[in-house]
Amino acid sequence: MRVRAMLAATFMLAAALPGYAATQDEQDHACRGDAFHFCASEIPNKEKIKACMKQHYDELSPPCKAMFKKPSKS
Repeated sequence: MRVRAMLAATFMLAAALPGYAATQDEQDHACRGDAFHFCASEIPNKEKIKACMKQHYDELSPPCKAMFKKPSKS
């Protein structure tokens, strides 16, 4: 059951990423590990996962970073 929720969350995360026009499979592959590592407690809420990933931008793997626009430092 938890595995299904995690898989669903990675697909939702991939759909929520505002980066370049990568395929959903590319996005999922690039960010799955980072999502589980940094944002597992936010799964399956896609908005919370997206916010969490942005908070951890500097710590994301290079392939996952490529899926996000670099956050502006305000």
